[in-house]
Amino acid sequence: MRFKFVPLAAESLGVRSMCTYVETPDLRILIDPGVSLGPRFGLLPHPKEYEAIREARKRLARHADMASVVTVSHYHFDHTTPTYTDYVWNLSDLSVARQIYKDKVVLAKDHRSMINTSQRRRGWMLKSMVQEVVKSFEPADGRTFTFGGTTLHFSQPVFHGEQDTLLGWVLMLSIEHGGDLFIHASDIQGPMVAETAEMLIRGDPSFIYLGGPPTYLAEYRFRRDVLSKAFDNLSRIVEKVHTVVVDHHILREGGRPQGFEKVFSASQRVRHRLLTAAEFLGLENEFLEARRRELYEEYPPSEEFLRWMKLPEMERMRTPPPL
Repeated sequence: MRFKFVPLAAESLGVRSMCTYVETPDLRILIDPGVSLGPRFGLLPHPKEYEAIREARKRLARHADMASVVTVSHYHFDHTTPTYTDYVWNLSDLSVARQIYKDKVVLAKDHRSMINTSQRRRGWMLKSMVQEVVKSFEPADGRTFTFGGTTLHFSQPVFHGEQDTLLGWVLMLSIEHGGDLFIHASDIQGPMVAETAEMLIRGDPSFIYLGGPPTYLAEYRFRRDVLSKAFDNLSRIVEKVHTVVVDHHILREGGRPQGFEKVFSASQRVRHRLLTAAEFLGLENEFLEARRRELYEEYPPSEEFLRWMKLPEMERMRTPPPL
């Protein structure tokens, strides 16, 4: 494939994200420019997680300077950087967000259509706060954009997980150049919906990067049979597509979850590649969130960090963690 594909942040790299840089012979694209940490086990993120998000922010900023197009699949903050100050979960502020979008063509999920209330508000706020620094800010749902010999096609909105989920909808992005086709599919969670799997297979891509099912929420938010269907759909995809990178929610419990064996076997049968983002980069997987309790035991935080943890919530949001 004549693409340069660089995962910048992901669960296998120690943070929540599917932020990706893609470069074709005539276009540089930054996809889903967000990175965050999340609540887990009743504990704030460990200093090692803050170190990981700090490094991810540096990579994101560096590749944002290189890109001319930024795409946003939906408005969760592990996929787009918020425009307010939050040093607890996103390690960012308005200046960080504006640096990402400055002088860019922004192609984003329409915040006025097929979107839930919280994301409608976030999408409106993002556009309002960066509009003065971008080249343009376009709704992308179902649209195709051409830049030289590179074509970007955005799907119609697909479910963020299972059918009719309250989490809303996301856009999948297809990038085509010279007969090569790459698809970035954030937060389809498997996919859980068979029609979404068909959409991915139909274009005959050579490479897909997708978000796997959230097995860490089994029995809490998703039934086992729903997750089983997601693994069935993912098995069909890896049989048809030569290279599939699977990351995000599926790795929040660390390692290969129960049910993943069938996916791995399906890929092995046809000698296709099935990787995490870290493995694609030739790195070790770093499942930091899944190991948060162990990290606190193995690497006790400094007294300064413990004092920061005890700050009132709003003050902590405005104060960078001491690392």
